[in-house]
Amino acid sequence: MREIQFRDAIKEAMSEEMRRDKDVFLLGEEVAEYNGAYKASQGMLDEFGPDRVLDTPIAELGFSGIAVGAGINGLRPIVEFMTFNFSLVAIDQIINAAAKIMSMSGGQYSCPIVFRGPTGSAGQLGAQHSSNFENWYANTPGLKVVIPSNPYDAKGLLKSAIRDNDPVIFMESEQMYGDKGEVPEGEYLIPIGKANVIEKGTDVTIVSFGKMIPQVVMPAVEALKKEGINAEVIDLRTVRPIDYAAIVESVKKTNRCVVVEEGPPLAAISSEISYHLQRNAFDYLDAPVIRVNSMDIPLNYAPTLIEATLPNKARVIAAVKEVMYKA
Repeated sequence: MREIQFRDAIKEAMSEEMRRDKDVFLLGEEVAEYNGAYKASQGMLDEFGPDRVLDTPIAELGFSGIAVGAGINGLRPIVEFMTFNFSLVAIDQIINAAAKIMSMSGGQYSCPIVFRGPTGSAGQLGAQHSSNFENWYANTPGLKVVIPSNPYDAKGLLKSAIRDNDPVIFMESEQMYGDKGEVPEGEYLIPIGKANVIEKGTDVTIVSFGKMIPQVVMPAVEALKKEGINAEVIDLRTVRPIDYAAIVESVKKTNRCVVVEEGPPLAAISSEISYHLQRNAFDYLDAPVIRVNSMDIPLNYAPTLIEATLPNKARVIAAVKEVMYKA
C-alpha cells in the first residue's frame, strides 16, 4: 500500500467526491490560486475551475453564510477555515443556521456541508491561533464532529462527511499535514461515529483522538510496554457522535481508563467520557478515570510554557501508573 501525506489524503477525498458529484464545491481563503494555505487543495483549481474551487475574502461570516445557503438549496459545500480559531467569526452561521435548519424547518431542509480546517496548537502561534473547539461544536445538536488522527482515517472520514446530509465539523491539525501514512488506491469510506481500537491491551484503556494519538499517546504506550504495561488504545475518530459502546467494552476488559485530550478540562470531551463510564461501567472500574488535558489557561507563546501546558508523554505515563496504583 502506498504512503501519502495527510494533506494529500484530504485533497484526494475532496477531489474524488467532486468528480463523483457535481454539486460538491470548495471555498475558503487561498484554496484556489495559492493551492491552499496548507496545500491541501493543490491542483484542484486547475482540475475543477473557478466555479467549483473559490477563493474568498477574509470574511468567514460571509462565505460561511453563502455556503449554508448553498447547502440548503441542494449543493454540497466544503468550507475551509485557515484555522478553527477563525470559525468563531462564522459561528452564528454554523450553529444558528446550519445545525438548526433541519429541526426548525420540520425536516423540510437539510444542510449537507463540511466545515474543515486545523484545530488546536500548531506550535508558537500564540493563544489566538491555538484553541481547541471540539467540545464547543460537539455540544451543538445538529452537528457531527470528526477529528482524524492519520491519513487513512482522514480520507475515509472526509469522504463520508461530504456525502452526509447533516453539517459536519471536520477538524485537522497544522502539525499533521506532513505526516505520512498508508492509504489504499481504491475507494473506501469510514463510517462517522465508529471508534477504532488501534492497539490491543489488557491493563488499561487509553481513549483519545486527533493528533494526541500519534504525538502523545502512542509514544507513551511504547514506553509503557518496556515496563510491562499493556495499554489498549481507542481512537474515537469522532466526538459527536461518540462510540460509547467501544469504550465501555474495552474498560470491561481492562478495568481502568485514562482519557487524553488536547483541550482544557472544563466541560471537555474527556469529562463526558468519564461521566459515561461511571454511569455505565462503574462496577468494572478498579480505579477512578483520570483525564490528561491541557492546563486551564490560554496557550502561551514560549516553547517551554507550551510544553508545560499541553498533554505530553510523561503526563500520560504518570496517569496510567496512577490508575494502576504504581505511581
